[in-house]
Amino acid sequence: MEGFVEQVVKRDKTMKSLTIKILAVALLVIIPVTLFMLSVYWGYLAMVAIFLIIGGVYVVWYVFSCQKVEYEYAVNGDTLDISKIIALRKRKRVCSVPIKDIEVLEKGDKNIKDRGFVRVYNAAKNPNDVKENHFAVWRVAGKGSCLLVFNPNEDIILAMKPYMDRDLMIKLFYKNRQG
Repeated sequence: MEGFVEQVVKRDKTMKSLTIKILAVALLVIIPVTLFMLSVYWGYLAMVAIFLIIGGVYVVWYVFSCQKVEYEYAVNGDTLDISKIIALRKRKRVCSVPIKDIEVLEKGDKNIKDRGFVRVYNAAKNPNDVKENHFAVWRVAGKGSCLLVFNPNEDIILAMKPYMDRDLMIKLFYKNRQG
C-alpha cells in the first residue's frame, strides 16, 4: 500500500460570511415585526409571523452552519486530492491533481500572478494571504494551465516529494543548501 497523508484546514471567517450572517438575522427580525404591525389590519398575519419566526430560526441556524468550511488535503499515492467540507455535513471534491504533472509549487505568487489560467481552485485558509498560501500550477491536456491555491503543511509536501518532477523537487528541497 502506498502512503496516505491528510490535513484538514479550517477556512478563516471572511467579510462575506459576516455579511451573510448579519443579513440573515436582520431578515429574521424585520419580516416578522412587519407582519405583526400589519396584523392590526389583517389579523391572520400574526399567525403567519409566528410561523415565520419558528421557521426563520431554523433557516438562520442553517445559514450560520453553512459558513463553517474546511478543506481536506490528502496525498494518496501519486495524487493530491482536495475536498471541501461544509458544516461537517457535506463533502465536495474540489480537485484531484496528479503530483507528477505539477510544474510550479511555491509559496507566494511572485511567478504566478501574471499568468492566465483555465481554472483556479481556491482551497486556502485565507485566499487573501498571498505570503502564506502555496500555489501549484499544472497543465491539463488540451485545456491549459490550472492553478491551486492551498496551505499544505510540511507532512503533505514531504508526502508529495517522491512523486514530484525532478526539477521541481530540486528547486523546493535543495535550492537553499546550494548557496
